[in-house]
Amino acid sequence: MRSRLLVVLVVLVGVLAAACGTPSGATGGRTLQVIAGENFWGSIAAQLGGSRVSVTSVVTNPNADPHDYESSTSDARAFATADYVILNGAGYDDWGSKLLAGNPSRSRKLFTVADLLHKKAGDNPHFWYNPTSVDQVVDRITADYQAIDPADASYFSQQRAAFRQALQPYHDRIASIKKSFGGTPVGSTESIFVYLAQALDLTLISPPQFMQAVAEGNDPPANTVAQFQQQIAAKQIKVLVFNVQAASNVTDGLKRLAADNGIPVVGVSETLQPVDATFQEWQLAQLLTLQNALNAQSLTH
Repeated sequence: MRSRLLVVLVVLVGVLAAACGTPSGATGGRTLQVIAGENFWGSIAAQLGGSRVSVTSVVTNPNADPHDYESSTSDARAFATADYVILNGAGYDDWGSKLLAGNPSRSRKLFTVADLLHKKAGDNPHFWYNPTSVDQVVDRITADYQAIDPADASYFSQQRAAFRQALQPYHDRIASIKKSFGGTPVGSTESIFVYLAQALDLTLISPPQFMQAVAEGNDPPANTVAQFQQQIAAKQIKVLVFNVQAASNVTDGLKRLAADNGIPVVGVSETLQPVDATFQEWQLAQLLTLQNALNAQSLTH
């Protein structure tokens, strides 16, 4: 009788110990497998998920144009086993949609940023350069984590609060540039800068057809090239913003023309640079470079 009672007690202790040592949640303590189409969304997803998620970003090469990315078999395997997938949408990562269609799963949750923002193919897809959109994405990812793993909802709320605090210097820098340089005319070789220019209240005067063509990997119309060159030669812009991952002979020529006319050129990228930077570190570094260029121009005029 005593031996049976001892066995029962041992079993009960083991059960209680296992219960206390296993994280709560709909996933039974399993780390959520998250796939982000691009590493800028992946950085945000990882910071919001903390220890409860494992994030893999697909597009990470800082030396390639993400628009030209072609998926691999390893990407297909990752998508097939993911609990949560984040895509940019609006035609930016159609390869991801094709992988999802080829690997259907009833348990996998998909978040397409373009759908949240009511954007479609043909619209400017560079949503991560819009600070308002970034905040919306932060809230949506948090809500999705909480829906997938409701037992850890409070943890995800804490992560969102911590990330908002980490993101505050980024918002503060945007406000500072807007206050000091609002209305300043600038140029951009690509549509990547359109949303941020609006947030900064900078006047982007580059030909829209030129920026759109470069973004789509096409040759810009000759008349827009001539117009852009004239804007630079006449020093109508104070800074030229250049997409370092969408360079061509035409855009390189504009960079040289700007340098010849004493106009600062500020490089921005589509994906994290360096690749191990957080979203906010990357954006802050670019904003600081832009602010310094604008300040230098204001001091010389």
